[in-house]
Amino acid sequence: MKKYFLFVVITLVLSSCQKNISDGSNAITPATEIAASTTLNVSYGTDALQKMDIYLPAARNNSTTKSLIVIHPGAWSTLDKTTPEWAAFVDSLKKRLPNYAIFNVNHRLASFTGNVFPTQENDIKAAVDFIFTKRLEYNIADKFVLLGASSGAHLALLQGYKYSTPKAKAIVDLFGPTDMVQLYSDPAPASPAGGIAFLMSGTPATNPALYQSSSPINFVDVSSPPTIIFHGGISDTLVKTVQSTNLQARLLQRGVVNQYVFYPNEGHGWIGANLIDTLNKIVAFLNANVL
Repeated sequence: MKKYFLFVVITLVLSSCQKNISDGSNAITPATEIAASTTLNVSYGTDALQKMDIYLPAARNNSTTKSLIVIHPGAWSTLDKTTPEWAAFVDSLKKRLPNYAIFNVNHRLASFTGNVFPTQENDIKAAVDFIFTKRLEYNIADKFVLLGASSGAHLALLQGYKYSTPKAKAIVDLFGPTDMVQLYSDPAPASPAGGIAFLMSGTPATNPALYQSSSPINFVDVSSPPTIIFHGGISDTLVKTVQSTNLQARLLQRGVVNQYVFYPNEGHGWIGANLIDTLNKIVAFLNANVL
């Protein structure tokens, strides 16, 4: 899949300072602030692709510091966390959410030699479990958000709806598939059914259990995390809008907090004013729903 993001990098200049506190006679130096930390290519499994980049903010603590787990697009089979457009988007998120810990996760890629579904689902589950078990070491709270684009959004939704331990506080869905049966039966022009059949080791008729267990929409219930959904219009040739509108309908039916943002003149990703709007809406939604 070639057409994704040409993300605008929004530059912020962050500065910090420490001051002594004085009672008028003796200066008291505050406890040393925990420094920001960046660690690249941290392994969460034994495969070379089971890695993540970890960005921990300064002054973090295990009571209030929230985490954002981000999952790249690529039709479950291409691209990775370092793809320039995705890396630029993640950098924008880091600047917009400076107090969040951010985990940029890779997963194994489906190919003709193996790693078909549910390999990718299992990898994201393993990555989330890894982060959760390391939360005291990383000095972060058990408050995490899942964000993904396209196939990455599918994986974020599946993790957030299907697994309750650990439980996500919110999900950000950028034009992700939500119903694998419909994705096969009513494909977008640039997403042939044959590719879905390869990924899913068969059709909905020959492998119905995997299609059902791999569809996030099937796991929405009253306890599902608040979800914000973004989708483009008819020029999205990879994932039809119905994947998002049906998800919102299910969320509304179950009484789950949600927001659906539709850009009718956009395709599978966007730049410019609508990208700025997307970033603004993500931040506002998380501020309102991740407490």
